[in-house]
Amino acid sequence: MLAKPNRLTRGSDYKATVRRGSRCAGAHTVTYVGRVPDEGPARFGFIVSRQVGSAVTRNTVRRRLKAVCAEALPLVRGGASVVIRALPSAATVDYADLRADVVRCLERRAAA
Repeated sequence: MLAKPNRLTRGSDYKATVRRGSRCAGAHTVTYVGRVPDEGPARFGFIVSRQVGSAVTRNTVRRRLKAVCAEALPLVRGGASVVIRALPSAATVDYADLRADVVRCLERRAAA
């Protein structure tokens, strides 16, 4: 579970990260990493659309992504804002593959 300081909550933060951040596409996710001028904690946001599946499936995918990001938090530099968009294939992939996909992108774009 991500602590409150590690979550993106405002729509403007999501929009700024997706538009201005660097992009890394994986097989099951697309990760956007932006820099925030202040050196606060790294913050994460998730986009899981209806194309992924029913509400139960979307929430399962979101919980898995949150768990992956909580594990990978030490890898991400302070002040980074990360938005992870789940692709429809994320609903059928197992946790290990989803984790590998996200961690690979975080190591490439947001390494500390």
